[in-house]
Amino acid sequence: MQPSEQEVVGYFDKLSNWGRWGVDDRRGTLNLITNETRRDAAALVRDGDVVSLSRDMDPENPDPLGRGSVLQRYMEIDKAAQMLKTDDLAFGAVREYVGMVPHGSHTHLDGLAHFSWRGKNYNGFDASDTSSTRGARSLSVHHAHEGIMTRGVLLDIPAVRGVPWLGPGVAITQDDLGAAEERQRVTVGPGDALLVHTGHFARIEAEGLDPQNRQAGLSASCLPLLRERDVSVFGMDGIQDVVPSGYTQDLFMPIHCVSLVAIGLWLIDNLSLSTLASTCETKQKWEFLFTLLPWRMIGVTSSIVNPVAVF
Repeated sequence: MQPSEQEVVGYFDKLSNWGRWGVDDRRGTLNLITNETRRDAAALVRDGDVVSLSRDMDPENPDPLGRGSVLQRYMEIDKAAQMLKTDDLAFGAVREYVGMVPHGSHTHLDGLAHFSWRGKNYNGFDASDTSSTRGARSLSVHHAHEGIMTRGVLLDIPAVRGVPWLGPGVAITQDDLGAAEERQRVTVGPGDALLVHTGHFARIEAEGLDPQNRQAGLSASCLPLLRERDVSVFGMDGIQDVVPSGYTQDLFMPIHCVSLVAIGLWLIDNLSLSTLASTCETKQKWEFLFTLLPWRMIGVTSSIVNPVAVF
C-alpha cells in the first residue's frame, strides 16, 4: 500500500541516518562498506566474467532520454606539433575537450548534495553550501574517493512478474522486492549494492520513449526497506522513482529525496542491466563483486561511471 504524503514526509526523520557516523560525516551509507565487506565480495569471484553496467555516451546523440543532458566533444588535432612548434615530427598527438551534464540521460552516480529538503542536505549540511561558482563545498562526489567495491545483488522484477519489462508508470513494491529475493534465493543485506532491473531500456528500444515521460520505479513504500537493510548504494535502469510518483510536486521524486537527504544513500541512475539480468539467469547467481570508481573531482554532485559486475 502506498504511504500517504504525510507519512513520506515523516520518513525524513524516521529513516534518518544523520549523526549515525558522526556530525561531520560526508559519506553516508558508504560507511557500511568495510574491509570485511570488500573481502567477502571479492570471494564471490569464481570464473572472472565481467559485465559492464554502463550505457555508451555519444556526443552526436547527447541526450537520448530527453532529460536535459549536455555532452560536448571538441578534438584538438596535431597537438604535439603545436606544443613543440614544429611540423617536422614522426609522431602525432590528439587530445580533446569534453563538457557534460552527467545528470539526465547517462549512467551516473548521484552524490549527497544532489537533492535537498527544506534547505538541508544529508547530515544537516546547508543546501546553500552549494553554489554555481564554488560548487558543492560540504558534500561532494570526491568523498567517495575510495571507490565502491562491495557485494552486488540484482533483483529482477520483470522475471518475477513474467514479463519482458515493466510498463511506464508501474510501481515496484516491497512485495515485488521480496518475491525477487525468494525466487533468486538471495537476501539483500548491510553494505550491499542493490540493483533493481525493470527492463526500462529494452522497453524504450522496442516502443520508444514514453510521450508522457512516465517510468517504472520504486514506490515510496520501499523506502523503509532500503533503510532497514542498510544498503550502501542503490542503482536502477532508470531513475529509481516511479513516475508519476502519485504525490504533489514537493514529492515528485521521493526515492531520490529521502534516500539522498535522510538516509545518505548514494544512487546510480540509468544503469544498463539487461545483460546482467540474462547473465545472472544463465548462471543462476544473482550476487557478484560490484565495483565502481567515481571521479575524484571536488565540488560536484555527480560522476559519470562505468560500474562492472564480476562473477
